[in-house]
This record gives sequence, structure tokens and C-alpha cells, in this order.
Amino acid sequence: MTVVIGFEGSANKIGVGIVRDGEVLSNPRRTYITPPGQGFLPRETARHHHSVILTVLKEALEEAGLKPADVDCVAYTKGPGMGAPLVTVALVARTVAQLWGKPLLGVNHCIGHIEMGRLITQANNPTVLYVSGGNTQVIAYSERRYRIFGETIDIAVGNCLDRFARVIKISNDPSPGYNIEQMAKKGTQYVELPYTVKGMDVSFSGILSYIEEAAGKMLKCNQCTAEDLCFSLQETLFSMLVEITERAMAHCSSQEVLIVGGVGCTTQTQPFRNADDGFAL
Repeated sequence: MTVVIGFEGSANKIGVGIVRDGEVLSNPRRTYITPPGQGFLPRETARHHHSVILTVLKEALEEAGLKPADVDCVAYTKGPGMGAPLVTVALVARTVAQLWGKPLLGVNHCIGHIEMGRLITQANNPTVLYVSGGNTQVIAYSERRYRIFGETIDIAVGNCLDRFARVIKISNDPSPGYNIEQMAKKGTQYVELPYTVKGMDVSFSGILSYIEEAAGKMLKCNQCTAEDLCFSLQETLFSMLVEITERAMAHCSSQEVLIVGGVGCTTQTQPFRNADDGFAL
């Protein structure tokens, strides 16, 4: 049996996971939270990761009930992601690999999301909707390669949600997207927003600019609530993603959808399956 310990720190979350032959033994994490209206900057995020990573590593080993000698390989996120946090985590992973005398494996962040989802769900040949703070893509596996069928032509869906959260001062704890989702559940009025699907690609920057301007005017005049805007933005963005994903499924004759990435944790991105068996990583 092969035991792998992995270090992830490509954005504001730092995590150390231990997997044994596909079984997740531990996965402790810490998240760098900034005040409402503010994003997280690379330098401060890296400083946060540096301050907690050894504690998280200790927790991972204790939770898994393992010692360094039980580990066969050390893996870490090689990229893509934020430069300073990635470097901080990579440095610790390389040091650990040298101290423990274990081989070191750099993992592509995007492929890691997909393969982790396939491993946990046992999906055979899914169409992948990859939605996160920095990525928005519809991907399928064909002829031993990942093929991108559609993607954002400007900003990622997670970035769009995060930036809107800053505009209306939504809390970043535990994440802007989660809090937008909770507010959206209370929305009752749909505010029509631009719907920008271009073939298999989507565009979010125009929607963001539109709702940023509309928020200032409509909230001031009490034409709608912040909850209504959250509801409208979420419904519009996710409808666009559903459209291009369904089109890719038809092209690939796929019967499964795997939703991966941080934005996939919101229940509204899972219309393809029953909520009881939905899964996002």
C-alpha cells in the first residue's frame, strides 16, 4: 500500500492531506480570512501559510495515526496559483521530503482537482466542470489527454463572485461564495443581468461591471435588496455554466458530470444530480 502526503497552498487555504491507496486518512486545513471588502494579497497569504503549516502537518499525521516513516511519497501543488503562497508551501514540502528521505512529486493544481474527484466518486468518463477562484473550464478526457471544450474568456466565476462580495461588503468568513449563496436563498426578486455565452465560452467581466454599477443605484433607491442581487448574480452565472456543460456532454455522449473547484462546493452548481449524491472537490 502506498501512502502519499500532499501539501496544498495555491490560494488562501493551506492544507495537508494523507492518502493511502485512494483512501483519505486526514485532511486538516486553515483558511486566511480578510476583513469584508478586502481580498487576500500574495505576501500576506504566504505569511499566513508560513505561520500555520507545521501545525497543520502535525495534525495531518496525528489524525492519520502515522509517523514519517510510514509515508512513501511527498507531493505538493506545483501550480497554477498565487506565487508567494505556492513558494512557501513548496519549500516546506521539499524540506520534509529531504528530511524524511522520500521522493518529491509536484502536482498540477487543475489536474489534481479532477483526478481527486474521479478517485473519490469513481466516475468513469465524466465531463468536468472546473469552477474556482482562478479557473472556469469545461473539460473532457479524450485520447489520453484532457481537452478543454469551453472556458471563460476573461475572469473566473469565483473571481467574479469574490469581487462582487467586496462591493457590497459581504464577509469573507468562511468564504465570499458561501455567504453569497446564503444571501441568495433569501432573494425574491430577479434582477435581469447580461447573459454572455459565446459558443462554448463564457464571459463574466461585463456581468460584474454591470451589477457593480447597478448595486450602487438600486440599493440606494431601495429598488431591490442585496439578497436579490446575490440571487440574480448566482442564477445568471450558474445558468451560463450549465448551458456550456450540457453542450459538452452532448458532444462527448457523456452521462456523468464531475464538478470540481471551490465554487463547486455551492449547492446551486449541482443541478445535474440529486443533491444527496452530488459531489464537488
